[in-house]
Amino acid sequence: MVAIEVKYIGPTNYRGSRYKAYTCNGQKLTLPNNDALDPEDNAEAVAHALKDKMGWKGELRGGGTVKGWAFVFV
Repeated sequence: MVAIEVKYIGPTNYRGSRYKAYTCNGQKLTLPNNDALDPEDNAEAVAHALKDKMGWKGELRGGGTVKGWAFVFV
């Protein structure tokens, strides 16, 4: 398995804020910010969405990093 990194992307004049999940081998997924969730829950949601998109099984655990968040399979 690979680690999933998540970063926050701020709003622009054309798009709202969003969270991008990506891996070292090129898989990625971006979801819009969900105002009902706090930043950590938004990061976890996009990491789980990428996991589901790729069909990966297993439990994710994560935490904050200097660049955003990182999630690993346990």
